[in-house]
Amino acid sequence: MTVIRAAAVQLSPVLYSREKTVEKIVGKIAELRSRKVQFATFPEAIVPYYPYFTFLQPPFKLAAEHLRLMDQAVTIPSPATDALGEAARQAGIVVSIGVNERDGGSLFNTQLLFDADGTLIQRRRKTTPTYHERILWGQGDGRGLIAVDSAVGRIGQLACWEHYNPLARYALIADGEQIHAAMFPGSFGGQLFSGTGRDQRAQPCPRIRRVRRERHGLAGPRPTGPDRRGHRRSDRSDLARVVHRDHLAAG
Repeated sequence: MTVIRAAAVQLSPVLYSREKTVEKIVGKIAELRSRKVQFATFPEAIVPYYPYFTFLQPPFKLAAEHLRLMDQAVTIPSPATDALGEAARQAGIVVSIGVNERDGGSLFNTQLLFDADGTLIQRRRKTTPTYHERILWGQGDGRGLIAVDSAVGRIGQLACWEHYNPLARYALIADGEQIHAAMFPGSFGGQLFSGTGRDQRAQPCPRIRRVRRERHGLAGPRPTGPDRRGHRRSDRSDLARVVHRDHLAAG
């Protein structure tokens, strides 16, 4: 059995600044190296920041904020992605990170996965933005619903409400996913996300617990033999990974 030391990083962006947010993340990756972390997942759309304004403001007031986010969004490749890849390489850590991607005149909720040598091994877009996010982000497609091999194992990624889509989760499981990177934004919905709201030690709210139960129910024993792309699969016992959760609080 292989043991992987992983970190779910809680990190606030430097608001309205792509460069400073990337600099902050690069510093955190270096810190993770000193804590012997091998795999780290950062929040959804952390670079440059999650577009909370689409939830809080009426559509006719969004134009200025939309343009500001367009200006600070990430193009791929770019100096921002180069810096993130180099940080992963120097630390020897596999890094999963969410960005606002700018492609032409559109924005996308994109998940990037850097291998321990700094190579960008996956760039996937959230298939369907959720609710208010559709005002801002374009729609992705199914090309990213695959798991990819990395230095720590075969990794799949989903963002936020994609975890309510059983077929999206099943696609990753069927593709031999060993480690799952689940990204969410910070809590802005009160009781919807935060459980009791007052008790800082509260357990995850029923919605999140239900997602966990559904995922575990889908991830039952897998057959041996080739996966859906014709690659040979080992027995599930050979694929076992134990993830050591390292709770990291960062300001």
